[in-house]
Amino acid sequence: MRIILFLSLLICNELLAQPFYLPTLKFNYSAYEPYIDAKTMEIHHSKHHQGYVNKLNKAIQGNKYEQMDLRSILLNASHLPDNVKNNSGGHYNHSLFWDILNPVQRNENPSNELKIAIKNSFGSMDSLKMILGTAAAKQFGSGWAWLIVTPDKKLAVSSTSNQDNPIMDISSIRGIPIIGIDVWEHAYYLKYQNKRKDYLENIWSLLDWKIISNKYIEACNDSFLDRIRDDSWKEMKSFHLSFLKTKDAIEKSTKISDLSLLSSNLYANSVILVDSQRPEKFNSNEISNILNSIKRYCESLDKCIKSEKSRKTLLSKIYNIQEKVDFIKKMR
Repeated sequence: MRIILFLSLLICNELLAQPFYLPTLKFNYSAYEPYIDAKTMEIHHSKHHQGYVNKLNKAIQGNKYEQMDLRSILLNASHLPDNVKNNSGGHYNHSLFWDILNPVQRNENPSNELKIAIKNSFGSMDSLKMILGTAAAKQFGSGWAWLIVTPDKKLAVSSTSNQDNPIMDISSIRGIPIIGIDVWEHAYYLKYQNKRKDYLENIWSLLDWKIISNKYIEACNDSFLDRIRDDSWKEMKSFHLSFLKTKDAIEKSTKISDLSLLSSNLYANSVILVDSQRPEKFNSNEISNILNSIKRYCESLDKCIKSEKSRKTLLSKIYNIQEKVDFIKKMR
């Protein structure tokens, strides 16, 4: 009895420690027929999506990502381990996909606000269907096609490979998705085999435009769009990653030969940062002066390391850089 109780508590603790869960579908697997067959829905949801959730929870266990919400994880895709990036993307993408499908009582008409946005961006609903369908059909191999709200609150169509999505900083067109169409073969192959075009034509019969319209309004009012816009400064992200590695090495008293390579890379990244194209929010003389200060401090740090100055001197230099970096971070 004690063993059973112990095992039960152990299982409960493990479940409580899992931050992400498989969403429950609103309809039975068979309800999506004839557009998507029940077996595909079952495998896609209970096997593929569940697999992404399981692997994501395992990948973030005990590290800093465990305390982050899903979108914040995605925002840092360029610096994520592959197992975190791929599985966080897989979980987010599929969660959106299930949410916008309604085989029973779907609304076929976008809201007036979304109709106007579609007309402004694409000319007509038929044009949107053609552009989004083409993006999905031409996506080579596995991936997704998207309708997104961009940081300037306009609509755009894009496609991504594998489980990438437009929230990620590795995407060329970024924003909050309101439609995601899965073009991995596991989404359609049992019914359509190699006829991706037929699948893409039929998927429109499942889209619920009331849900999509609500997602459009939510996205337009979501402050996360500001985070995506501000996050588009890739040179700053690269510099910051290099800075953290250098700072950590100095604080751990890493040998000079290893520090020299890190400080050289840091200085090189600071030069690139000064010359980078900044988001509008950071286009000011004040920020220009701070970036030039960072560059000077990085150059000085590099020289101090190469001349083997004391650890106290190196820490003083790195904390000078930290002060400037923190000032910019507070503005983000």
